[in-house]
Amino acid sequence: MAIVYISIGSNLGDREENCRKTISLLKEKGIAVKKQSSVHETEPWGVKDQPKFINRAIEVEIDKEPEELLGILKEIEKEIGRTETTKWGPRVIDLDILFYDDLILKTDNLEIPHPLLHEREFVLEPLCEIAPDKKHPVTGKTVKEMIKNLKA
Repeated sequence: MAIVYISIGSNLGDREENCRKTISLLKEKGIAVKKQSSVHETEPWGVKDQPKFINRAIEVEIDKEPEELLGILKEIEKEIGRTETTKWGPRVIDLDILFYDDLILKTDNLEIPHPLLHEREFVLEPLCEIAPDKKHPVTGKTVKEMIKNLKA
C-alpha cells in the first residue's frame, strides 16, 4: 500500500461542498482517506483576477499505481463538473498528486512530486497540518521547511 498526499482546490460554485464531495467520491472508489486538513481560503495563484479558492490536503492509502490514481482523480474532477479552462484559471475542482510515497516520477502525463509544490503556500499550508515532517524526495526538505523558505 502506498501513502499518497493529494491537494484539493475549488473556487467556483459551492467550494466547500465540491471538496467534501471529492473526498466522498474517493472513498466510494475504494481509496482510504486517512487524514484531512482543515479548509483554507486562499488568494488565486498564477491568474489573479478570479474568485478566492478553498484548499485542502488529504492523505490516502492506496494499492493503485500512480497513473491509475491520476485517472481516478481526472474522473472525479469530471463528475464534479470540471471543464477545461485557461491554465491556472477558475475551476469547480482541482486535484493534484503531491507525493506518492517517496516516488520520483516524470512522464508525459504526470510528475511526482508535484513540480510546483515548493512554490505554493496554498498547497503547503494544508499539507503541513497533516504531514509537517514529510520530506520532499528530491530536495530532502520537510513540508515545514518548505513553508519557512517561502515566507523568508
